[in-house]
Amino acid sequence: MDLRQLARGTVEWGRIERVIRTLAERHDREAVRVEFLEADNWLSTPCVIDEEWFVKIVTRQNALVHALLTTGRNVGAVSSGTEGFFDRFDTPREMVEHEYDATQRMRAIGINAPQPIEAFEVNGLGVLVLEYLPEFESLRTVSDREVAARAPELFEMLATLHEHGLAHGDLRDENILLCDDDLYFIDATSVHGDRVAETTAYDLACALAILEPRIGARKAVLAASSVYGPSELLSARRFLDFVRLRPDHEFDSTLLRSELEKAADLSDQ
Repeated sequence: MDLRQLARGTVEWGRIERVIRTLAERHDREAVRVEFLEADNWLSTPCVIDEEWFVKIVTRQNALVHALLTTGRNVGAVSSGTEGFFDRFDTPREMVEHEYDATQRMRAIGINAPQPIEAFEVNGLGVLVLEYLPEFESLRTVSDREVAARAPELFEMLATLHEHGLAHGDLRDENILLCDDDLYFIDATSVHGDRVAETTAYDLACALAILEPRIGARKAVLAASSVYGPSELLSARRFLDFVRLRPDHEFDSTLLRSELEKAADLSDQ
């Protein structure tokens, strides 16, 4: 068993059956077909229902792991010279209700995201039901050429979030999907709504960290500079070392820092 499986834990089959029965009853179905997914996920047990809904089942252990990860991220934010800005959740229900609301907000401002169906609690388990996107790839699996072509679109989507006072907070290649020739955001986390400057800079640093190994630092920064100004680019520098410590980001922070400074200098001339 790997670390993620150990941290995620397991859900007893009887409790899963109760979730599935409850979901069927809530939607007036006598029976449903369930397919469990082998997802690299710390925070839920994911499954697909009737090839129509994507369902996350969240346990108390998942909520505890989320709280520990949030504490670590806030420590990382402090090490970058700012106060922590990540919100934590104490219960599985709070976790699924947040993701439901965050997905609703993204869709309301025109960001592609799976349609949220409902969020509820069954026997201490949080249950999130989303639209299932059957034909998709994560940004991790598409070609470098496709990533380069999509980079400006990625930053435009981020800018739309930030212009509306929102942030993603957990941007990585697994949370960016390509479906029907459109980019989608999934798995947004919760950040303080009154810390827009810091959360914008953090999202921007994460996006650059995703792109640098795929298309190079210069092209990544060029795509970002088509949307973001010099002050925002320079603000992203402060979070590069923090992002580099995360196990889901491997990139050359020195190259990115240099290209960000060059782009900011050119913009000021």
